[in-house]
Amino acid sequence: MEPTPQREHGATVKVTSEQLAAIDDEDVLNKMLDNAGEFEERRLIRAALRDLLKKKRDKREQERGSRQRDLRQQGLSKEPTPGGGVLGAARATVNQQPTTNTYSMTAGSKASPAQATQKCPTSAAPNAKNVKQMLLDWCKAKTEPYGGVDIHNFSSSWKDGIAFCALVHRFFPDAFEYSTLNPNKAKDNFQLAFSTAERLAGCPPLLDPEDLVRMKEPDWKCVYTYIQEFYRCLVEKGLVKTKKRA
Repeated sequence: MEPTPQREHGATVKVTSEQLAAIDDEDVLNKMLDNAGEFEERRLIRAALRDLLKKKRDKREQERGSRQRDLRQQGLSKEPTPGGGVLGAARATVNQQPTTNTYSMTAGSKASPAQATQKCPTSAAPNAKNVKQMLLDWCKAKTEPYGGVDIHNFSSSWKDGIAFCALVHRFFPDAFEYSTLNPNKAKDNFQLAFSTAERLAGCPPLLDPEDLVRMKEPDWKCVYTYIQEFYRCLVEKGLVKTKKRA
């Protein structure tokens, strides 16, 4: 039976907030949003999509915190690398960093450039250099076809936001028109890349565009951490394949 239409603010919508809240697949919500015609219906679907993404982010953070607590209790210095490949090594590296540190460039942060540098992780695992280079090479390979992108580090190469947009666009080419981007509008580019990655890949917006544009160039540890998370989300969605360890 078709859901009973609901009238909100004078407009008739085909679904209710309760029905949308029961949907736990963001792809389904995205398709509904594409097909929706009424303004109120699109507003309800967007709100449901935001709630779903927040719910998934909170769940991931809880699971990550639980894993870190287990590791500390067991006295382990390294988490077993799940799945192998760049992702597994990167996650092991992140879990070895002090959990008391916070990234200044998270959403809503207003830290100064100096504070941002101080609050990023300062310790690294013995194999962090190799993992970092592997991830950098992956970024280079994925963005090679894109004009205006020249990635050679995790700092200055990302300062205008174009590299973030190119990397996201490589996996979601229908999300936005890459050729219209302006390197002089760094904040807009950051916002576009991070919001698209969150909406389509489920990647939490660990970096704040406001902080990024205030800095002469991004702190490499913060960019590196965000790219690790984006990679992990792509693996979860099956968009990146990793080699399993024997």
